[in-house]
Amino acid sequence: MNRQTTASLSTTVCSISLGALLLTGCASGVHNPSGTPVTRVNPDEQGAVAGTGIESQDLVSVTDKMARSILANPELQKAQGIPRIVLLPVENQTRFAINKDMFLDRIRVQLNSKAQGKVRFLARDRMEALEKEQELKKQGLVTSSSDPNVREFKGADFFLTGKLSGLTTKARAGVSDYILYTFQLIDPKTSDILWEDSAEIKKQGNDDAAYR
Repeated sequence: MNRQTTASLSTTVCSISLGALLLTGCASGVHNPSGTPVTRVNPDEQGAVAGTGIESQDLVSVTDKMARSILANPELQKAQGIPRIVLLPVENQTRFAINKDMFLDRIRVQLNSKAQGKVRFLARDRMEALEKEQELKKQGLVTSSSDPNVREFKGADFFLTGKLSGLTTKARAGVSDYILYTFQLIDPKTSDILWEDSAEIKKQGNDDAAYR
């Protein structure tokens, strides 16, 4: 075999190898039905794009568990009248940059939709707008169905807060992440922890993922 034939054969082999490599890379990506650039996935299911961090299915399962646990708490069941809850910020002590407030937002929504008026949440994050509205009523610039000079903002019977804690292990074989989710109901008068529950999830994989 002459040099020209050998060079041509080598070029052909390299082209075939490169093509196979590209096809392999494409095949390892997200698989959607033909002609569909995006596929809808249920939030409580793991999709094709996944990592070892905090994802939608984790948020759904954890907040569902916490909402059920809060409703079953004896302190709430025997409370005089309808207990008012104020949300305190969640602490994120994991390595993942996520919107940690989504956890309390979903617990609040679950309780408001399923608790049938057994608990109420106070909109403390809207205090600036609420105070402005009361001031407009006091000045007579807008109508009021009650005495605008009387403050009617209710106080908190409970504070609801939580913490996300993480433990990560990395090696040549891959990465492993353990996340502990803890939530508490606190009595603002005594600082007593009246309710607490937790959930823990551990995942391992070959590759790390970016979370935003």
